[in-house]
Amino acid sequence: MLNLWYKNAVIYCVDVETFMDSNGDGIGDFGGLADRLDHIEALGATCIWLLPFYPTPNRDNGYDVTDFYTVDPRLGTLGDFVAFTHAAHDRGFRVIIDLVANHTSIDHPWFQEARRNPNSRYRDWYVWSKEKPKDIHEGVVFPGVQDTIWTYDEVAQAWYMHRFYKHQADLNITNPEVREEIEKVMGFWLQLGVSGFRLDAVPFLIEYRGILAEDKPDQDPHEYLNELRTFISWRRAEAMLLAEANITMDQVDEYFGASGDRLHMIFNFMLNQNLFLALSRKDGDPVRRVMAQTPAIPPKSQWASFLRNHDELDLGRLSDPEREEVFSAFGPAPEMRAYERGIRRRLAPMLGGDERRIKQAFSLMFALPGTPVLWYGDEIGMGEDLSLQERNSVRTPMQWADEPNAGFSTGPAERLVRPVVSEGAFDYRRVNVSAQHDLDGSLMSTLQRLIRTRRACPEVGWGRCQILDAAETSVLALRYDWRGGTILILHNLADRAVEVQVALEGISQLRPLFSNEDDRAMCDATKPIPLDGYGYRWFRAQGERR
Repeated sequence: MLNLWYKNAVIYCVDVETFMDSNGDGIGDFGGLADRLDHIEALGATCIWLLPFYPTPNRDNGYDVTDFYTVDPRLGTLGDFVAFTHAAHDRGFRVIIDLVANHTSIDHPWFQEARRNPNSRYRDWYVWSKEKPKDIHEGVVFPGVQDTIWTYDEVAQAWYMHRFYKHQADLNITNPEVREEIEKVMGFWLQLGVSGFRLDAVPFLIEYRGILAEDKPDQDPHEYLNELRTFISWRRAEAMLLAEANITMDQVDEYFGASGDRLHMIFNFMLNQNLFLALSRKDGDPVRRVMAQTPAIPPKSQWASFLRNHDELDLGRLSDPEREEVFSAFGPAPEMRAYERGIRRRLAPMLGGDERRIKQAFSLMFALPGTPVLWYGDEIGMGEDLSLQERNSVRTPMQWADEPNAGFSTGPAERLVRPVVSEGAFDYRRVNVSAQHDLDGSLMSTLQRLIRTRRACPEVGWGRCQILDAAETSVLALRYDWRGGTILILHNLADRAVEVQVALEGISQLRPLFSNEDDRAMCDATKPIPLDGYGYRWFRAQGERR
């Protein structure tokens, strides 16, 4: 029997180097992460996603890998990793890790051998051109920071392709040896107890750009995803692939597979971007529109929903006027933006520190079809540091307490991997875990209740979603049905109170599950339901199994 645990999971994303330092060197590590598993457990998450922790020159937050088979010495050892996974499994967590299969650091031994020796087996592990390519400036991923996608290497006497930074050389995915090596990497970490992988930059991973026509395989590039799925399914039946793939809705079948035999999960970037457009307008239409355009996906497949992550808030799929609306609302200053398309801020400051809106945004994200994914620190409303370059602004150390270095490290402040946020409304003295621990009404306690509610509503993870007509355009009304259970979830994106009535065939009474108020009274489903400004209410149809 298939283990589809990811359908009703809650994923918590951690950057090991900024979560907790156990030895006072200013850098987070696996020992510190293991020590703080109680926090993630108390929050209610069921799965931990680790950003890259491999050896790296660290020019791109660890995504420039020099060895896929071990741990960066700054973060610990393989033994520390195993000790962490053992502790995580003891608490019932699954662990997934980042797999960066699109490229390596140019410092990786594979690339160093490839550039030195044209006859090396590693030469064809990368994408080269003896002549200067004509499309050198086309397809730049990081405008304003990255100039080209090809760089000339003096040692190799050739140009190598890099869809990202020039220090990240693209692997030649058409080479069977490269595919075999990627499987070895996956098999290695599966053997050490991980339950899957977040695949980095999947659309770039499977493109054949820069490959000579005579060297391109005959197969559809998307079929490589079938190979990855087959491999991990045989190695570990429960293992899953979560893809970073900013795709449009007409590409969904290509990535999930028509029968669900490719990727298990995909981050829903289209819904994420339209969610922020809806929040900026205080109107639910952008969310309704994209949900109406979303095709049905195979039963074994799942979307991943999120608000913010470790990258910029990518708004590239919105129209130019729509993007400007979101910029104006949530990133009005030039220094708050990145790559001409995104916002490099955390959620809480984007919403002006207004806890009503922050809590509602989380409630809405958890109510959307798919598996919710949280970025560490957002559960307490951490802010960003815009003095840091590019996306590092949202990757500051976790704020544990009103103690030196926010309780993240006992080392001197100048040795921290990045400075803690120590100014303004999101200063660690004001915003930290200790200040919100067991405090009724705090953002963290609200998230705990929300996660408990979501986990008790498998209908949202497994069931069919209907968008209901609520008359008020500011209100998003969602109904989920699964195995005889029905969940109704209402969100009012406007700052004014409203009353809405929705048609619920066969349902007369609604039992409250979660709301912005302490509301426990039964609700008559045949009458208008009141919603506060920025209000939200979760209900279960009366008389069901829960």
